[in-house]
Amino acid sequence: MHVIVIGAGVIGVCSAWYLREAGFEVTVVERRAAPAQESSFGNAGVIAPGYVTPWAAPGMPGKVLRNLFASTSPVLFRPSADPAMWRWIARWLGECTLERYRVNKLRMQRLAFYSRDCLHTLRSQLGIDYEQSQGYLQLFRTERDRGLAEPALALLREHKVPHRLVDADGCRRIEPGLTTDTPLAGGLHLPEDESGNCPMFVRRLRVLAEAAGVRFVMDCHACAPRPLPGGKLALDLRAGAAGAMRETLTADRVLVSAGVASAALLRPLGLRIPLYPVKGYSATVQVSDELQAPLAALMDESYKVAITRMGNRMRIAGTAELGSRKLDLRPAAINTLLKAARDWFPVAGHYDNATLWAGARPMLPDGPPLIGATAVPGLFLNLGHGSTGWAMACGSGRIAADLIAGNRPGIDLDGLTPARYGLGPR
Repeated sequence: MHVIVIGAGVIGVCSAWYLREAGFEVTVVERRAAPAQESSFGNAGVIAPGYVTPWAAPGMPGKVLRNLFASTSPVLFRPSADPAMWRWIARWLGECTLERYRVNKLRMQRLAFYSRDCLHTLRSQLGIDYEQSQGYLQLFRTERDRGLAEPALALLREHKVPHRLVDADGCRRIEPGLTTDTPLAGGLHLPEDESGNCPMFVRRLRVLAEAAGVRFVMDCHACAPRPLPGGKLALDLRAGAAGAMRETLTADRVLVSAGVASAALLRPLGLRIPLYPVKGYSATVQVSDELQAPLAALMDESYKVAITRMGNRMRIAGTAELGSRKLDLRPAAINTLLKAARDWFPVAGHYDNATLWAGARPMLPDGPPLIGATAVPGLFLNLGHGSTGWAMACGSGRIAADLIAGNRPGIDLDGLTPARYGLGPR
């Protein structure tokens, strides 16, 4: 049986690996010339099941309004006349209650913990190195930050997730490079969470997948899959977004893992997915002083900026910008990232020479992704992971492969399938 995977980010490549391992003939189609060039490329590198959380959370609408005109803000809102954005916001606001937050966070954590187990198995099986490090530390600048984290802390306690609240001195024992000049009310340490270089992992897994027989068709745009008589699907490939026809592939199953491009790809089939591109930023900095640099991964809770050690570099990532589909580098967003890094590790890196990146995160209003069969026979989804694709990739890929193979998935999929939005099989 032949399966086509659309998208060669971390979700698509993991899916392709598990599909091939399950015995399928697999072709991956990617519009970029190399894998992991979009959302997977400049992410924070954090694999933190204990921290995974929906953007729709109690207090978040107020935070957006309070920071609307701030010079350094974790959230940037660019109002526009885009109807899709306003529809998305209306749904998102409905998910910002405590009750919906708990439901959505638990769904995301269920998948993220399973995914971490799958990643560890894969890492052991294949011997992949991706500059991984252990432990994750959330930093609270003020007692107010600590109070805003209480709903998440309650869930950690309720579900017995290993964690430890520490004071300022405790934070500095975990991360000795933290400066004493920036106010610090304390932190939350998640010792079993981790981080790693996502593009490095994807590139290595792609090489191993090709060696196992997966075909990669790169630098090629996929049109909407076309149902054929007999239950197969056809996929027209073009040299560019509106370029000349390159070839037509047929498959028994098609898995869409195309990130923010997925919504437009599926619309001609009558599948309307409330997926919206929430823009994120990152800066990658060479370490200049090993003793003053972070050892693992941290999160500044005030600015929602992650600072992650990757070999001899630091990845600084964050900011959620809603309303702009352009992937330009806005100075205000970059300033927020660099301010957070300088506040905590002022002499650790060459901040003036940072490599900057902006990308679109494929976000659903409630947070959890969609994995599984659609109302179109033979068409499956693995998309909508937002800013936590790296934390959920291996588990999502394994689940997608199990579903396509007709096997029982490793976790309960309640709330994680296309049926959540009425898009599942009828």
